Amino acid sequence: MDETTEQATAPQAVRIQLVPNDRPWTWLEAGWRDLMATPHIGFFYGGAVVVAGWSLVMLLLAAGATWAVLPAVAGFFLVGPVVAAGLYETSRRREAGEATSLGIAFGAFRRNAPQLALMGAVLLVINLFWVRMAGLIFAIFFGMGFAPTLEHLPAAMLRSDQLLPFLIIGTGVGFVLASIAFAVSAVSIPMIVDRDISAFEAIVISIRATLDNWRAMAFWAGLIVVFTAMALVPFFLGLALVLPLIGHATWHAYRDIVR
Repeated sequence: MDETTEQATAPQAVRIQLVPNDRPWTWLEAGWRDLMATPHIGFFYGGAVVVAGWSLVMLLLAAGATWAVLPAVAGFFLVGPVVAAGLYETSRRREAGEATSLGIAFGAFRRNAPQLALMGAVLLVINLFWVRMAGLIFAIFFGMGFAPTLEHLPAAMLRSDQLLPFLIIGTGVGFVLASIAFAVSAVSIPMIVDRDISAFEAIVISIRATLDNWRAMAFWAGLIVVFTAMALVPFFLGLALVLPLIGHATWHAYRDIVR
């Protein structure tokens, strides 16, 4: 057995298990097995996110908000953990030896629905705050009149002296908000799907689990960022695979850490 040190935390006799720093590889392996066992569920969710990503980008371009494409896409994935509730349910049922189907996966949204909705609202607030902050930072460094087309945006920004400070400040703010969102949702949403627990209790446990296992969770967050960034390159198509893989793996992270 790996490290067996456990710490009492939060209500309902929940314990946080300390895991090795390289444990995310084990979660990904288990997530891959779940995906291969139920590909129709995983790829349905992944395909739906690809279509949603395309729709979001087209909507922003039609509105002339070219600057908002990158922060909106980044913020879109802050609410991803709620969307993946059906994937958590699928992994939960496979672990319990129960039948799985696409309809059953959607049933995850009916179990503890008010608390799932509250978690979605929390992540949505963080998402909207990030988009607003991105717009403010962009306006501060480039001005309100800076609105080149999407194909000319990279070249126009590269010619600007404000690019480096914009990237430093924007990346710093994005990192802080992404870290908060990750800590809040790392294990809270799988826990809400699995247990009769309030969103507040789940958030507290999720933050505690992230802090107690900060090295492993930082590695896990880094892997999510890298995989997601790679998936975005081919017009979001890679998300059809990456989203369900990370969703299933997140369930195993929850089961590994929260006892």
